[in-house]
Amino acid sequence: MAGIYIHIPFCRQACHYCNFHFTVSFKKKAAFQRALLKEIGMQKGFFRDVWHAGSSGAIGTVYIGGGTPSVLDVADLCHIFEQLGTHFPLGDVQEVTLEANPDDITMEKLISLGETPVNRLSIGVQSFFEQDLRYLNRIHTPGQAMESICNARKAGFDRLTIDLIYGIPTLSDARWKENLAKIPDLGVPHVSAYALTVESKTVLNHLIKKGKAAPVSDQQCARQFDILCGFMEQHGYLHYETSNFSLPGHFSGHNLSYWTGVPYLGLGPSAHSYLPGKRKWNVSNTSRYIDCVNRGSIPAEEELLTPAQELNEYIMTSLRTMWGCSLEKVERQWGRQALQSLEKKGEKHLRSGLMTEKMRHLVLTRKGKFLADGIASDLFSL
Repeated sequence: MAGIYIHIPFCRQACHYCNFHFTVSFKKKAAFQRALLKEIGMQKGFFRDVWHAGSSGAIGTVYIGGGTPSVLDVADLCHIFEQLGTHFPLGDVQEVTLEANPDDITMEKLISLGETPVNRLSIGVQSFFEQDLRYLNRIHTPGQAMESICNARKAGFDRLTIDLIYGIPTLSDARWKENLAKIPDLGVPHVSAYALTVESKTVLNHLIKKGKAAPVSDQQCARQFDILCGFMEQHGYLHYETSNFSLPGHFSGHNLSYWTGVPYLGLGPSAHSYLPGKRKWNVSNTSRYIDCVNRGSIPAEEELLTPAQELNEYIMTSLRTMWGCSLEKVERQWGRQALQSLEKKGEKHLRSGLMTEKMRHLVLTRKGKFLADGIASDLFSL
């Protein structure tokens, strides 16, 4: 199986914390859509080598992200699916996710989406409190967030996930608990929860430096992460990846492909692709993307991964999951020396209680999960 990711770069409003590629101008929306359809055709042979090498010649998941894909009309989405079906084997697709903002999800649109291949919605809630949404510069209201979830369930979207952000300076621990309490009350089976991070080129970073926005506290983030883990465990959600929680049977199949080394193709500006030993990414510029595709070329850069880089990526991604890093796989794929190096570097984290070993897998503890990236970098092969 393989995955396909499609990046839709349009947003109605710029969130202050966002460092993904997006534009709030819709002037080139039609031109972008034509270029995207053309790129789909140009990329039809992307998986040829891995499928010839024995991997299953089928697409298992499609994920439409952004940006804000829900700004597209349902008819636009249908054109995308039609073009995908022309060039890729979609007969075995199990999961088709669409990212959506609460203000875009009317009941009328949900009913229309139900007639497309979309069978999973990812709703960008972030918080159910107005003060937090203003700090983040989100466009929707708390009422729209609640209504969008209720309407999605009424429209038959049982495969549903919401995004939440913790560590927002305006978000007290008590209100964070109130946000979490809405998850089981609303029947949401999957949650992606992220610590607010301040990226260098964002509006939020500028506002904090100018003293116009409160800074983010690492202590608050750590405390609210612990509250999050305890609440989700209490309510039967599996903490299957550092930022993701799911009721049994509701894992994100597409995101699991990222964490388990499954090949995937990225389409659209800034989209990333992966094949064993190779990574590619399209230019993060919508105008340049359109111009290049129209001239018959895909504006992308490529990196060939060394065995050490592949090992480091496996360590990083596997440690983020509840299954952990397989010591047997490391030895089998990268050799005895790599295994011994990993075990030696991991000793201090095992002693500190940040990591444990279960059935020959290195698995992070709850305390370790909050420090996942730092621990992984400690274990990297040089």
